[in-house]
Amino acid sequence: MNLTGAFDAGISWLGAVLKGREFILIILVTTLIAAGGTTFGLAEETMAFFPILIPVFLAAKYDAMVGLACVFLGSAIGTMCSTINPFSTIIASDAAGINWTTGLTNRIIMLCICLFITIIYILRYAKRVKADPTTSLIYDQKNQLEQLFGFNKTNNITILTPKLKLIIAIFTACFVIMIVGVSFLEWWFVEMTAVFLVGSILIGLVAKLKESVFIDTFVKGAADLLGVAFIVGIARGVTILMEDGLISDTLLYHSSTITEGMNKGLFTNMMLVIYSGLSFFMPSSSGMAVLTMPIMSPLADTVNIGRETIVSTYQYGPGLFYLINPTGLILAALALALALALVRIGFNKWLKFVMPLLLILFLTTMIMLTISVY
Repeated sequence: MNLTGAFDAGISWLGAVLKGREFILIILVTTLIAAGGTTFGLAEETMAFFPILIPVFLAAKYDAMVGLACVFLGSAIGTMCSTINPFSTIIASDAAGINWTTGLTNRIIMLCICLFITIIYILRYAKRVKADPTTSLIYDQKNQLEQLFGFNKTNNITILTPKLKLIIAIFTACFVIMIVGVSFLEWWFVEMTAVFLVGSILIGLVAKLKESVFIDTFVKGAADLLGVAFIVGIARGVTILMEDGLISDTLLYHSSTITEGMNKGLFTNMMLVIYSGLSFFMPSSSGMAVLTMPIMSPLADTVNIGRETIVSTYQYGPGLFYLINPTGLILAALALALALALVRIGFNKWLKFVMPLLLILFLTTMIMLTISVY
């Protein structure tokens, strides 16, 4: 895609269309990815979006942090406030012995509130960076990141020819097919990989690339992700140790005994804290639901609140911690670390950016949960 020049042409066209209204891009990207997260758990699939969207944000005179935030936080908020996500909401509700539609209204309200807060937060940072690039948290990496993502502000505008339009259409179709497959056809990594492999071959044919050029470009692209592959392997090893050593089970048992005899408000917020902590040791959202719901959901009966509250805390607690958790709730293979590795932004800089938002969302969640039980 990058080699053919189609991506540069697409960025030039998008920049012209959104000139003076680049903030719309932030709203659209964050909202659309959150919609995917809340419906079918769009998370690890977004890894492919970073190298695609960040040059667009750079062209809009933002920094790479804005692109990272729109994609990662959009996914995080969507999965945190899952409404019909079968991998979390439906599995957890079933394990709790209730219908998945119970508590749906509250989850939709939470989704709207948290998404609104997140978009405003990103927009404020983006506006500040655009007005004064030196205020960027990653200003010292500006040239490095622009070079990494193939963005050069001195580039001439590339004309969007019919051939390049066809290449962009093929590229876009890959994502549409991937989302449909994951949502309705039970596709996962093997099928998603096949879609992008076929897409890359078709783009090579349309662009009339030589075989040697195509292979060299493909291999270089794979090499860029080698470090990420090592992170995946290490993360899986940690998960195995936690499960086989029964560490997760021990933590779960002692956590369940803490909340006995509490009043409604305190109980709900304590469950939020407990689930936040458990997410560090149980990286799988569906696995956590199956393990914890049979133990935690009956505790709701003892304080006279609906079990859907436990389902909500199961989603909100890990969802909040997911913003800073290097082991990742949604992706067992260090979702946050993967994103930061792809974008080349340090964890310390991400914490500086996201911590105020995390505190705001945490307080908002506590207030909403307390209101819901009273």
